[in-house]
Amino acid sequence: MGKRLTKKLAVLTSAVMLTSVFSGVAPFAATSSTVHANADTKNLKFDFGSASSPVAQGYEQVANTFVYNSEKGFGFKNPGAAERDRGEPDDLLRDFALAGGNEFIVDVPNGDYLVKIMTGDHIASNRTSFSIEGTSYGSISSSKGKYTELSPNVTVTDGQLNVAIGENGRINSLEMIPMIAPEELEVTDTKLGAESSVSLKWNEVEGAKNYNVYRKQEGEANAVKVGSSETASFIDTSAQLGFTYHYTVTQINSSDIESTPSEEITVKVFDETVQAPSEPNGLSLNKATSDSVSISWSPINDAVMYYVYRAKAEEGTYSFLTTTTKPSFTDSVQTTTNYFYKVSAVNLGGFSELSQPLKTPISNVSIRQMEELTRDLVAVKVEEGVYLSWRLLGTDPEGISFNLYRDGKRVNDKPITSSTNYVDSLGSADSTYEVREILNGKEQGVADETEVLSNQYFDIPLQKPEGGTTPDGVEYTYNANDASVGDLDGDGEYEIILKWDPSNSKDNSKGGYTGNVFIDAYKQDGELLWRLDLGKNIRAGAHYTQFLVYDFDGNGKSEVVMKTADGTKDAEGNIIGDGNADYRNSGGYVLSGPEYLTVFEGETGKALTTTDYYPPRGNVNDWGDGYGNRVDRFLAGVAYLDGKTPSIIMARGYYTRAVIAAYNFKDGNLTKLWDFDSYKAGNEKYSGQGNHSLSIADLDGDGKDEVIYGAAAIDDDGTGLHSTGLGHGDAQHVGDLDPTRPGLEIYGVHENRNSPYGLSFRDGETGEIIWGIHTGRDTGRGVAADVDPRYPGAEAWAIGGAWNARTGGIYTAKGEKIGDTIPTSNFAIWWDGDLLRELLDHDFDENAESPRYGLGAAKIDKWNPETGSLENLLTDTEITSSNWTKGNPALQADLLGDWREEAIWRLNDSSALRVYTTTDVTEHRIPTLMHDPQYRVAIAWQNVGYNQPPHPSYFLGHDMEEAPFPRIYTSKVEDAKVSIQPETLNLKSKGGKNSVTVSVELPSNEGGDVKAVKLIVDGKSVFGEVAGKASEKKINVKFNRQELIKAFDGMNGEIEISVIGYLDSGVTFTGTDMVKVIH
Repeated sequence: MGKRLTKKLAVLTSAVMLTSVFSGVAPFAATSSTVHANADTKNLKFDFGSASSPVAQGYEQVANTFVYNSEKGFGFKNPGAAERDRGEPDDLLRDFALAGGNEFIVDVPNGDYLVKIMTGDHIASNRTSFSIEGTSYGSISSSKGKYTELSPNVTVTDGQLNVAIGENGRINSLEMIPMIAPEELEVTDTKLGAESSVSLKWNEVEGAKNYNVYRKQEGEANAVKVGSSETASFIDTSAQLGFTYHYTVTQINSSDIESTPSEEITVKVFDETVQAPSEPNGLSLNKATSDSVSISWSPINDAVMYYVYRAKAEEGTYSFLTTTTKPSFTDSVQTTTNYFYKVSAVNLGGFSELSQPLKTPISNVSIRQMEELTRDLVAVKVEEGVYLSWRLLGTDPEGISFNLYRDGKRVNDKPITSSTNYVDSLGSADSTYEVREILNGKEQGVADETEVLSNQYFDIPLQKPEGGTTPDGVEYTYNANDASVGDLDGDGEYEIILKWDPSNSKDNSKGGYTGNVFIDAYKQDGELLWRLDLGKNIRAGAHYTQFLVYDFDGNGKSEVVMKTADGTKDAEGNIIGDGNADYRNSGGYVLSGPEYLTVFEGETGKALTTTDYYPPRGNVNDWGDGYGNRVDRFLAGVAYLDGKTPSIIMARGYYTRAVIAAYNFKDGNLTKLWDFDSYKAGNEKYSGQGNHSLSIADLDGDGKDEVIYGAAAIDDDGTGLHSTGLGHGDAQHVGDLDPTRPGLEIYGVHENRNSPYGLSFRDGETGEIIWGIHTGRDTGRGVAADVDPRYPGAEAWAIGGAWNARTGGIYTAKGEKIGDTIPTSNFAIWWDGDLLRELLDHDFDENAESPRYGLGAAKIDKWNPETGSLENLLTDTEITSSNWTKGNPALQADLLGDWREEAIWRLNDSSALRVYTTTDVTEHRIPTLMHDPQYRVAIAWQNVGYNQPPHPSYFLGHDMEEAPFPRIYTSKVEDAKVSIQPETLNLKSKGGKNSVTVSVELPSNEGGDVKAVKLIVDGKSVFGEVAGKASEKKINVKFNRQELIKAFDGMNGEIEISVIGYLDSGVTFTGTDMVKVIH
């Protein structure tokens, strides 16, 4: 019928109770309204029910038998609607029509309306969907005795409102409020100059309380509010000389409802008869510090002023910063990333073309707290001898080399420099090995010895909890489930933290009692350190218990953090809250009683501190249903919100309402930093965007982490960063997936079959959809990993059917389709010797008659892009995956040896965990992934919800750049006095061989050798040659001039440079100095 719908953000309000399920509503667009003050004023309030039910005062009756005809002007499209009358709570809500699959029609003048629909049932829960004028608003849910209001603004263009009703089909009432937009908007005056302004007026709207004025700059997509007025006029004093603006006005009525905008007018704030100035040139950097950038340019004679713009990429979007009358500007900005500046000159004739861009350096350098790890040498008997692998640490110098010893005798002829693995052809199963580092030409002391494994795996014995019986008489047993790692005792080696899942664990959508959840901690030799019993008031299932293992307070030992309840018992037998309380209802759900957040000491398992859990449960119906499914969807993560130390992220809800909270744990106390609630005003577009997992990464390059919450992202300060509106999904991958683009990318799949994209590839900072594929179905699984060397960056694929489908579509990082046949869509793992990623999956047995029913034999495959097939590298039928068809390992992480990843699965009977490590030789030397902060926090959140594989902060794949050394510290940090000589670096002579010397005055009372010193130049690490010992208090470090020339990349000006150094005692020292660079 050629209908057009112009929408504002849907408004949710509550009568008795609020709960709704809809998302993805677009911002308003300008339209011309045809509803006038003298339009047809017939009653637009409708009360649905039976012909005999009472009708609410002021409402028009709509009996279930009313079928639309043009004379009446309203009614159902088809006969057959039913009705119910519950007798209470009032005349409007007591009764309703049951019109699922039907449509309500009402004739109205064309124009803009606020449409208010009430739905609910006094004696039953309700789930009804609505589509208004062809746009779906999803499912509206409420529990018994609760009523929900859906209130979107819509535009009618064909003289008829159409409301399609689905699912349960309950509709209690409908009201249409005409939204009259202001008319005859015009310009009354325009002032040009350094203080420009635009004066506007329009016709008054009867009953308007006030008006909002919106302005859109030429070339921009969205209008912004520039002011309000109680009269029908407004002077925009923020207008800038030279710009072209588009203005609209809305009216706010007495109910604080805003109309759609008026017709748009265009205003040019310049004189077209005057010639605009010429383009500025000579942009140069004067000074760059950690918190400012000063630039200048050649003056333009006829310029009134200059406009300064900034972007984060040379070809990116340049945002207006400020005006200045001088040919210079100082930007107070944290220089955590490269910025690009352009300048335009402006006079009464407008502004010039933008100047050429000026790139400025990264000068603000922060370092992140990380674990202090050992080399964790691994030795495995292989056919060729003994395979050995060890860690390259994030605190190592770039030039570190190694010697290997077998039974006390050196194995290698010369220091090993090109990799951190080796095959000793003379080794045997009885040999013992050690690896020693060589620093500054000197071999260091003896390391821990390592014995040889007879297989490429080892088992960690477990102590399985005894089963039990639920209150309804159902017996249950236990299986080992998800795991995490942390250095619980500070010895530099990881311990395993394991969740025990009862055999009757439940998805939130299923009722029934469950057994208790247990959390164990094990040494790698199988020693049980402690056990937690979460008690009867924590339900068992993938979405309930999300546990975090991390060193939150910086004491060198990991804590363990999770949601607890009355009756939770710590490892010392201490009970949290009321040990006798039982809040389980007859359906097995826990929907009442207190909820807690507890930090446990990693070394002992004792509770250190407990506070009320936030986000709280509140009203169950607020989360999208009334029976306990959506209210208890929990997520958790670890984020460096300040760029330096880790914080705790706790979250609740994602189908509708989503609430995220951040905590710090310091000095034994939990402190809430912030919370984000999608139901708070201004956050509505973040509702319904969460996944069954989350991710953490620095999306905007400011050195601080963001929370990637499915199709949305929350900034480090707890404000919304972006929301795509694509909705909930089951899988997501975040990393530098396309290294040809600046920043990080996010790949995800989406569940809503009406979403414009079933799989999407978006910019991490802005949320801009780089490319997407419409699937028209619930796209349940997808992966992004570099599996094909023919294309740069990661490939991305998604299933086209069932969870184990091998068809769908695989795409390049640019969105070009490679083929329909896809790899498995579970985990990706770095396993063999190349830089491509392999595929971790399982052979799941769904045959209920099979002895292996419900078990998934673990396997690792390699994708052959030429044939579109998988080549098996590992299969083990003695072990099984976790979480039914999800098929994840207990844990996948870079736990031992070099940078490749280990995988942990449980034995079929859960008597042990089996840890697999690779034995493929690689020539690639990369710092341990566990010292890359993004990868490390991904290991912490891997157990959360639907487990997802980790990604580092940089592109790790075929044809990658050299892997960066992270900026981290593993013990205490001390300030050092730093002096760079010469103070002026004239780098014009590229043939110069003079070194640059950095003099470092070390912290007092710190002895031992200096392990490594590096300059951070424009974000790149340049390692120096150390001369002297820490005990001498002052050392000189020489840096290669050519390496510095390369790092400065043509920059000029005064630049703040950071120095980071590591002592063999574990102490990190930092300092900065200014250097004038002439290039």
